[in-house]
Amino acid sequence: MVSSEYERRIAARFATFDQDGNGYIDREDFSGAAKALLAEFGTAARSDQGQALYSGAEAFWQGMAGIADRDGDQRISREEFVNSAVKRLRDNPSRFAEIARPFLHAALAVADTDGTGAATVTDTMRVLRILGVQDDICRTAAAALDTDGDGRVGEEEIVLAFARYFTVPE
Repeated sequence: MVSSEYERRIAARFATFDQDGNGYIDREDFSGAAKALLAEFGTAARSDQGQALYSGAEAFWQGMAGIADRDGDQRISREEFVNSAVKRLRDNPSRFAEIARPFLHAALAVADTDGTGAATVTDTMRVLRILGVQDDICRTAAAALDTDGDGRVGEEEIVLAFARYFTVPE
């Protein structure tokens, strides 16, 4: 049985996905996040990186909808998010990581402003802000994602942290 505290914490994370604040997670939330990231980093939507980001956002949406959109209306309510997505993924965070990986891979490529294959902590903070993380949390979160202390955040670091954040209430 899932505790109400667990459900409350996970439900609060719903807002991270509901980019437009309409009370649902839908395809537009994912494409809107991609558009905002491209604008933040001055990357053209028609570039290879832009197209990869939009494709990753669509794949992420399709994965989430396949798990959580129980009524088939092409949007995920807070209740569906808590009761379907999170409960199904809680016991298998790696599944969530794989759903998110194409988007996160492409987002990191956009944020990799110096071509090293990883984003700086500063650029990671920019990504987090665009994705709806509060400013006061961005610095701490970005620094925590740099698990090896090299000042950069790589794909494995962000994918694993992302999966834990959305599937583990602590």
